[in-house]
Amino acid sequence: MIKKFFVAVSLLLSAASFAQEGTSSPYSFYGLGELKFRGTVENRSMASISVFPDSIHMNLQNPAYYPYLKLTGLSLGASYGTTNLKTNTEESRAKRTSLDYLAVSVPMGKFGAGFGLMPYTSVGYKIQTVVNSTDPAQLRQYQGSGGLNKAFLGAGYQLTKNFSIGAEFGYFFGNIETSSIASIEGVQYGTRELNDSQASGPGFNTGISYTSKLNGKLLFSAGATYSPETKLTFDNERNIATVEFLTGGTRVIDEEDIDVANTTVKMPAKFSFGAGLGEPKKWMLGTEVTFTQSEDTGNRFADIDNAEFENGTRYSIGGYFIPNYASFSEYWKKVTYRAGLKYEKTGLILNDKSITDAALTLGLGLPLGGTFSNINIGFEYGKRGTRDAGLVEENYLNFTLGLSFNDRWFVKRKYD
Repeated sequence: MIKKFFVAVSLLLSAASFAQEGTSSPYSFYGLGELKFRGTVENRSMASISVFPDSIHMNLQNPAYYPYLKLTGLSLGASYGTTNLKTNTEESRAKRTSLDYLAVSVPMGKFGAGFGLMPYTSVGYKIQTVVNSTDPAQLRQYQGSGGLNKAFLGAGYQLTKNFSIGAEFGYFFGNIETSSIASIEGVQYGTRELNDSQASGPGFNTGISYTSKLNGKLLFSAGATYSPETKLTFDNERNIATVEFLTGGTRVIDEEDIDVANTTVKMPAKFSFGAGLGEPKKWMLGTEVTFTQSEDTGNRFADIDNAEFENGTRYSIGGYFIPNYASFSEYWKKVTYRAGLKYEKTGLILNDKSITDAALTLGLGLPLGGTFSNINIGFEYGKRGTRDAGLVEENYLNFTLGLSFNDRWFVKRKYD
């Protein structure tokens, strides 16, 4: 048991230094980047619905579900995605691979607790645009990488047979690097601006859950979460340089560090609630709505003038089906089949157009023979953005893989 604990902690510490570019979206240019965390692979395969009680899978969205866990668990998830980016005149394709979460949960009777680490937002884009098309044309190239990570510690308590509550403390940290190069077509030299922002700040999440049997088989479940608004501090550095354009790239001719003020960006408040109905270990169907108060969100710097923010909303419907949970002879009858649909108003407005995101999700839960552990596979196909108003339409396909290792760690020996 002690070995397993230290292995889990070592994995969490090593993940903290795991650098990755988890997005290829030009929309990650704005705000804090693209939101990465959508729940575990199990929840994400059901359009991120988090209202189903589960005794072996962690619920990283609502801490009120920790008391439902019966086994100590180690969960990790990763994703691979391809995106087809289209404008009215051009088209390109991008790929990325990322670690999505790494977490440990521990049941303690009516209590349950968990801790872990996850990438929360991601920045990753390469954009070239014509600022002025007169002869000679003025060009601008933008590039960004990095994002925010979240370390968290949460706990839940079962108040009654039907109600449980939970709370989670999180700490956001990370680094975002952006660069822009201004040039004039046919001119050998240009100007480059580098910005480096170190982010940090606390976060909180609270949750409540309710379950009730309606008859001998059906179970009604409902849950809600609330995360209050919090502020992140960005420690900013800026470097200005004159660069020479060469065949293989650019060469710095002269550079200078510029004093730039530190900034504060709001992490918006978020509220979600949902409900589901079904037969545990057989089928469940649920729906969930999430409201994000992103109207007051800002950018790291005040020189972005084509972006605004509005309150965001996500609607999800999804569920699972298990043909025969206790089948001994047919493996595929024990598999959990998941599916969901979502539609999201992201909260970002560009050129007076609201950026939306819609997706279909599918998934499989594959049990590992003789254990309570399992492998979870998810697929997500969706579209974000639009080609109207000179914007970019993203058609994406994400493949997610989650591992859930579950065992009884804290068992007192009856015999030596």
